[in-house]
This record gives sequence, C-alpha cells and structure tokens, in this order.
Amino acid sequence: NENTLCPRQRNAKVEDLWSLTNFFGFATETFVLAVNILDRFLALMKVKPKHLSCIGICCFQLAARVVEEECNIPSAHEVIRISQCKCTVSDLKRMEKIISEKLHFEFNATTALTFLHLYHAIVLYHTSERKEVLNLDKLEAQLKACNCRLVFSKAKPSVLALCLLTLEVQMLKSVELFEILLCVQKHSKISDSDLLYWRELVSKCLADYSSPECCKPDHKKLVWIVSRRTAQNLQNSYYSVPELPTIPEGGCFNENESEDSCEDMSSGEESLSSSPPSHLEGTFFFEIKPQAKWQTLSCRS
Repeated sequence: NENTLCPRQRNAKVEDLWSLTNFFGFATETFVLAVNILDRFLALMKVKPKHLSCIGICCFQLAARVVEEECNIPSAHEVIRISQCKCTVSDLKRMEKIISEKLHFEFNATTALTFLHLYHAIVLYHTSERKEVLNLDKLEAQLKACNCRLVFSKAKPSVLALCLLTLEVQMLKSVELFEILLCVQKHSKISDSDLLYWRELVSKCLADYSSPECCKPDHKKLVWIVSRRTAQNLQNSYYSVPELPTIPEGGCFNENESEDSCEDMSSGEESLSSSPPSHLEGTFFFEIKPQAKWQTLSCRS
C-alpha cells in the first residue's frame, strides 16, 4: 500500500541518515539521536512514505542542533541539495514545527549510545587488561548497524548496549571482562531472559552486516542526478575549455604571460560525489560464533 509506511522504508531512511552523518563528519551521537527522534515521531504519527524523506531530514537537523557546534550545522538548503530530497525549505520548516509539537520540544534523549559509553567506561575502570582491548569505535559502528533495523527501536537502551559489549567480550574470551559485565547486568537490573533474547537478535544483525552481500551505508556513494539538458551543457563546456599554457620548470613564469594564465587551479568546487571514509567502519562487523557455556551471562550463583 503506497499510503502505508513499512519497516523496510524506515530502515532505508535510517541508512540515508547514516550516510548524511558520514558526509558532514558528524558524531555518532548525532546519528543515534536523529534515529531516536525519527522513531519517537513514527510511533506517534501515521506517516505516508512520500513524507518520509522530509521527516528524516528534519530529524537529522534537530539532532545536529543538539549535538554539533552551531557553526558546523549545514543550512536546510544545503541538506536538501546533498540528500536530493524532493522538498523545499518551507516544507522542512512546516514539518519541523509538526515534529517539535508532537515531541513537546523534547529532542534530547537517553539512548543506547549513552549506556554504551557508560558501560564501556565502567569496564575500563575496573579491568587490569589493556585499555584498547574494547574498541569503542567498533562498538559504536555496530550500534549504528542495529539502529538501521526497526526491531531494535523496541529494545531498552541499556539492554542493547550491554548486548553489544557481551558479544564483544565473547569474541575476546576474557573471563575478567565477563565477570565485570555480570556486575553491570546485576546493577542495571537486566534479566537473563531479556539479555539473551536481544543478544540473539543483535548477533544476527551483525552477522548480516558482516556478509559481503550487505551494502553498508558507509560504503554508499551520493550520486548526483542531472537533467538531460544540464548533462548536454556540461558535455559541451568540457570540449570548449581552452588548453592551459605550459607551466615552465623552476616555478618561474614569463613576465609576458597573461595574468589569466596564472589563475589558481584549486579554485574549483570540491567534489561532493561521495561521502568521506568512515574510519574503516566496514571492518567492525563480524561473524558471531557459537558461544561456550561460560559465555552465557547469568547472575545466579
């Protein structure tokens, strides 16, 4: 039904937000908060698929204002241009007003990323192992993968964060880290059944993202779409570019050369055809292997 939003469409929009976050060099917190705002709004309102792009950009802008420095926040026009959303600045303003009123202007939230940072700091404080054993960048990348699946919007943030940490400790085979996480589970009052249920789903999600068939958002390229007339003009202008004069060796220009021939060749626009690399996020997804008996978290004595 073209008037009903399906989970696949929501997930695709979240992946677009991931790509936008990478493109503008924003923090993981911005992406996670944008997804949180989006899911909270979708839980309150019935949304038509044709409005989802506008809603997604609004959530991205709102999250950026909470997390990022004001000077780094792009204009609405720029975000529309980069995302190729078929809406206007006026559309964004009207949609932002609707989202703000429905969420009572409460944009900040305690997310799984909040708990992931907290639990990670606790583990590092109490462990005697090397501090770099638990890679926070890797854990954040895996959390972003989970955020691209609607099912995890129903998980408690604390449970989702602990699932990611326990799966990582499972791979490290560290008894000391395992015991620390047992204490974290106990103090967080997370039941064994909840943890095991969500950990299985997280494990499957990360295994899916580790497969070569999966097109990860951080590997996608932003593609510019131009009209036939624009493409023809671009092609004609390519052949009309005059040949540049030869640059003499030794860096000395002939004084008789025209000043026009000495124009700064770096003055052209920077290419925006693809998002910048996201620090090897693609290497942070792994295949989950069957766990040993000791690796099943339990607070029972």
